[in-house]
Amino acid sequence: MSILANNVNTLLKNASWIRRMFEAGGKLKARFGADNVYDFSLGNPDLPAPPAVARALRDLAAHAEEPFAFGYMPNGGFDWAREKLAAHLSGEHGLTLTADDVILSCGAAGGLNAFFRAVLNPGDEVLCFAPYFVEYCFYTSNHGGKFRAVMSQQDTFAPNVQALEQAVSPDTRVVLINSPNNPTGVIYSRDDIAALIRLLERKSQEYGRPVWLVSDEPYRFLAYDGTTPVSILPLYPHAVCISSFSKNLSLPGERVGYVAVSPLLEERGVLIAALTLTNRILGFVNPPVIGQHITAATLGSQVDISVYAARRKAMAEILENAGYEFQMPAGAFYFFPKAPGGDDVAFVNMLQEERVLAVPGTGFGCSGYFRLAFCVDERVIRKAGGSFTKARERVEG
Repeated sequence: MSILANNVNTLLKNASWIRRMFEAGGKLKARFGADNVYDFSLGNPDLPAPPAVARALRDLAAHAEEPFAFGYMPNGGFDWAREKLAAHLSGEHGLTLTADDVILSCGAAGGLNAFFRAVLNPGDEVLCFAPYFVEYCFYTSNHGGKFRAVMSQQDTFAPNVQALEQAVSPDTRVVLINSPNNPTGVIYSRDDIAALIRLLERKSQEYGRPVWLVSDEPYRFLAYDGTTPVSILPLYPHAVCISSFSKNLSLPGERVGYVAVSPLLEERGVLIAALTLTNRILGFVNPPVIGQHITAATLGSQVDISVYAARRKAMAEILENAGYEFQMPAGAFYFFPKAPGGDDVAFVNMLQEERVLAVPGTGFGCSGYFRLAFCVDERVIRKAGGSFTKARERVEG
């Protein structure tokens, strides 16, 4: 007799490969020493927060003894914080947003859950291109929805709009995209986004209810070679951008994010009211006080992305020299190479025997590949070269 809900028992059995490999890394480090284990399993940004974060904390500390310094505020965040965020996002997305178009949330994860709670009825579908961040499945099921994956274009991992058109049904309520993408590093082109929006406009008209386009964008700041991710907010009334400051400010543990609604949406006041409600009733209540002060004071600041660019270059050199097939990531801090031999789970286990921690593509809905997070010191990347070579040679003889 289980003490747990049936669906939670199922979720435990399919727990995240990312966390599983991270925990395996702890055992390897205890056995061989941390310097002799090459851990590329978790997308946990290691760069220190920019100096503006420390300044914001010092400023807040000077007022920490004032009444209500850490008290409740409106469920969508402080009005002044939303105003500053809206002004910043207006410049980033190329349109005018006001405080009434955004709410602050407990990270992007909290924002996604608040949105799904607001728009999903039981049985509604959330479609997403694979490979995808596995937590999307859980966030969907939290609110009675059904998550379905549509495979991206083979090898390039660009959106397969034709396959999506075949998958969309009257039950489809949300199409969720992630660009720059975790785990592939792909940035969706303007043509791909335009084709996607044309499809959703047509299907929304056909079904008599909107199909939402939601963009999860925590890596928007991290694009290489002069690439700029396309904003969906000016292009589609039922577009919603959800993001966080976990990566660009190296604040993943502070849990502060946001939801921005397209100002083209006539009923956006209704949606923002619903998001404010769901942000509360899901138990988040309001976004973190400290996080709001930090982010409002540091908008426009970010970590030194040249460090990530150098690591990207180093990882590409290591993989190329070791004989792997891969696509150069255009953004984020992940590589998604092909697994030698084709069995990604078996190959990741082999890498582990060589003291390299990676995550099989199976954990992202895409077998035959594996993910490497290069948010680690460049010395770790370069020291791992021999281990990558040994693992591949063991497979290919």
